Amino acid sequence: MRCPYCHHDETRVVDKRNTQDGQVIRRRRECLRCGLRFTTYEQPAILSMMVVKKDGRREEFDRQKLRASIQVACKKRPVPPERIDSLVARIEQALISRPTREVRSREIGEMVMEGLRELDEVAYIRFASVYREFRAAEDFEKALRQLAPASEET
Repeated sequence: MRCPYCHHDETRVVDKRNTQDGQVIRRRRECLRCGLRFTTYEQPAILSMMVVKKDGRREEFDRQKLRASIQVACKKRPVPPERIDSLVARIEQALISRPTREVRSREIGEMVMEGLRELDEVAYIRFASVYREFRAAEDFEKALRQLAPASEET
Protein backbone atom coordinates (compact mmCIF):
# COMPACT_ATOMS: atom_id res chain seq x y z
CA MET A 1 0.00 0.00 0.00
CA ARG A 2 1.41 3.38 -0.99
CA CYS A 3 1.67 6.08 1.71
CA PRO A 4 -0.74 8.95 0.96
CA TYR A 5 1.74 11.45 2.48
CA CYS A 6 5.16 10.62 1.00
CA HIS A 7 4.07 8.03 -1.63
CA HIS A 8 6.55 5.43 -0.37
CA ASP A 9 5.53 1.87 -1.30
CA GLU A 10 6.44 0.15 1.96
CA THR A 11 4.05 0.28 4.91
CA ARG A 12 3.27 -2.03 7.79
CA VAL A 13 -0.08 -2.96 9.31
CA VAL A 14 -0.30 -1.70 12.90
CA ASP A 15 -3.87 -2.82 13.65
CA LYS A 16 -6.56 -4.79 11.80
CA ARG A 17 -10.28 -4.97 12.62
CA ASN A 18 -13.41 -6.31 10.99
CA THR A 19 -16.18 -3.74 10.69
CA GLN A 20 -19.68 -3.54 9.24
CA ASP A 21 -20.80 -7.03 10.16
CA GLY A 22 -17.60 -8.57 8.83
CA GLN A 23 -18.07 -7.13 5.33
CA VAL A 24 -15.11 -4.74 5.56
CA ILE A 25 -11.62 -5.03 7.04
CA ARG A 26 -10.16 -1.84 8.53
CA ARG A 27 -6.37 -1.66 8.59
CA ARG A 28 -4.31 0.97 10.40
CA ARG A 29 -0.99 1.31 8.56
CA GLU A 30 2.31 3.07 9.20
CA CYS A 31 4.68 4.26 6.50
CA LEU A 32 8.18 2.82 6.89
CA ARG A 33 9.74 5.99 5.44
CA CYS A 34 7.93 8.95 7.05
CA GLY A 35 6.34 7.13 10.00
CA LEU A 36 2.90 8.68 9.46
CA ARG A 37 -0.18 6.52 9.95
CA PHE A 38 -3.28 6.14 7.82
CA THR A 39 -6.32 3.87 7.57
CA THR A 40 -7.34 1.65 4.69
CA TYR A 41 -10.51 -0.38 4.16
CA GLU A 42 -10.77 -3.64 2.24
CA GLN A 43 -14.10 -4.90 0.97
CA PRO A 44 -15.43 -7.13 -1.78
CA ALA A 45 -16.26 -5.36 -5.00
CA ILE A 46 -19.70 -5.66 -6.56
CA LEU A 47 -19.17 -6.85 -10.07
CA SER A 48 -20.92 -4.57 -12.55
CA MET A 49 -24.13 -3.74 -10.64
CA MET A 50 -25.92 -1.22 -12.82
CA VAL A 51 -28.26 1.44 -11.44
CA VAL A 52 -31.13 2.53 -13.68
CA LYS A 53 -31.83 6.22 -13.09
CA LYS A 54 -35.25 7.94 -13.32
CA ASP A 55 -34.49 9.18 -16.83
CA GLY A 56 -33.48 5.70 -18.01
CA ARG A 57 -29.72 6.28 -17.93
CA ARG A 58 -27.62 3.48 -16.51
CA GLU A 59 -24.55 3.95 -14.36
CA GLU A 60 -22.38 1.61 -12.35
CA PHE A 61 -23.23 1.26 -8.66
CA ASP A 62 -20.96 3.47 -6.57
CA ARG A 63 -20.70 2.57 -2.88
CA GLN A 64 -19.03 5.90 -2.07
CA LYS A 65 -21.87 7.84 -3.68
CA LEU A 66 -24.37 5.89 -1.58
CA ARG A 67 -22.37 6.54 1.59
CA ALA A 68 -22.01 10.24 0.78
CA SER A 69 -25.77 10.70 0.35
CA ILE A 70 -26.40 9.03 3.71
CA GLN A 71 -23.68 11.14 5.33
CA VAL A 72 -25.29 14.34 4.05
CA ALA A 73 -28.62 13.33 5.60
CA CYS A 74 -26.87 12.54 8.91
CA LYS A 75 -24.73 15.69 8.99
CA LYS A 76 -24.62 17.25 12.48
CA ARG A 77 -26.73 14.41 13.87
CA PRO A 78 -25.66 12.04 16.67
CA VAL A 79 -25.11 9.16 14.26
CA PRO A 80 -21.75 7.37 14.63
CA PRO A 81 -19.88 6.70 11.37
CA GLU A 82 -19.99 2.97 12.17
CA ARG A 83 -23.80 3.01 11.98
CA ILE A 84 -23.63 4.73 8.58
CA ASP A 85 -21.11 2.15 7.40
CA SER A 86 -23.35 -0.63 8.67
CA LEU A 87 -26.35 0.77 6.76
CA VAL A 88 -24.29 1.05 3.57
CA ALA A 89 -23.07 -2.54 4.03
CA ARG A 90 -26.64 -3.82 4.55
CA ILE A 91 -27.87 -2.08 1.39
CA GLU A 92 -24.87 -3.29 -0.59
CA GLN A 93 -25.40 -6.86 0.67
CA ALA A 94 -29.08 -6.71 -0.33
CA LEU A 95 -28.01 -5.60 -3.82
CA ILE A 96 -25.35 -8.32 -4.11
CA SER A 97 -27.84 -11.03 -3.20
CA ARG A 98 -30.26 -10.00 -5.95
CA PRO A 99 -30.53 -12.38 -8.90
CA THR A 100 -30.14 -9.53 -11.41
CA ARG A 101 -27.20 -7.16 -11.90
CA GLU A 102 -29.50 -4.19 -12.43
CA VAL A 103 -31.44 -2.14 -9.86
CA ARG A 104 -33.62 0.93 -10.15
CA SER A 105 -32.37 4.00 -8.27
CA ARG A 106 -35.85 4.21 -6.73
CA GLU A 107 -35.30 0.84 -5.03
CA ILE A 108 -31.98 1.98 -3.56
CA GLY A 109 -33.65 5.19 -2.38
CA GLU A 110 -36.34 3.21 -0.59
CA MET A 111 -33.69 1.02 1.07
CA VAL A 112 -31.91 4.15 2.29
CA MET A 113 -35.17 5.64 3.58
CA GLU A 114 -36.01 2.44 5.47
CA GLY A 115 -32.53 2.35 7.02
CA LEU A 116 -32.54 6.04 7.95
CA ARG A 117 -35.98 5.70 9.50
CA GLU A 118 -34.46 3.24 11.99
CA LEU A 119 -31.21 5.20 12.35
CA ASP A 120 -32.31 8.81 12.87
CA GLU A 121 -35.68 10.45 12.23
CA VAL A 122 -34.21 13.85 11.32
CA ALA A 123 -31.84 12.25 8.81
CA TYR A 124 -34.83 10.32 7.42
CA ILE A 125 -36.81 13.55 6.87
CA ARG A 126 -33.79 15.28 5.33
CA PHE A 127 -33.23 12.44 2.87
CA ALA A 128 -36.96 12.13 2.13
CA SER A 129 -37.21 15.85 1.36
CA VAL A 130 -34.61 15.53 -1.39
CA TYR A 131 -35.46 12.02 -2.57
CA ARG A 132 -39.20 12.66 -2.79
CA GLU A 133 -38.68 16.24 -4.01
CA PHE A 134 -40.71 18.03 -1.32
CA ARG A 135 -42.13 21.28 -2.69
CA ALA A 136 -44.13 22.65 0.27
CA ALA A 137 -44.50 22.47 4.04
CA GLU A 138 -47.38 20.03 3.56
CA ASP A 139 -44.92 17.50 2.14
CA PHE A 140 -42.93 17.66 5.38
CA GLU A 141 -46.10 17.38 7.47
CA LYS A 142 -47.17 14.27 5.57
CA ALA A 143 -43.75 12.65 6.05
CA LEU A 144 -43.82 13.48 9.76
CA ARG A 145 -47.29 11.93 10.13
CA GLN A 146 -46.03 8.75 8.45
CA LEU A 147 -43.05 8.74 10.80
CA ALA A 148 -45.12 9.26 13.97
CA PRO A 149 -46.52 5.69 14.26
CA ALA A 150 -42.99 4.27 14.07
CA SER A 151 -41.89 6.64 16.84
CA GLU A 152 -44.77 5.67 19.10
CA GLU A 153 -43.93 1.95 18.81
CA THR A 154 -40.42 2.43 20.22
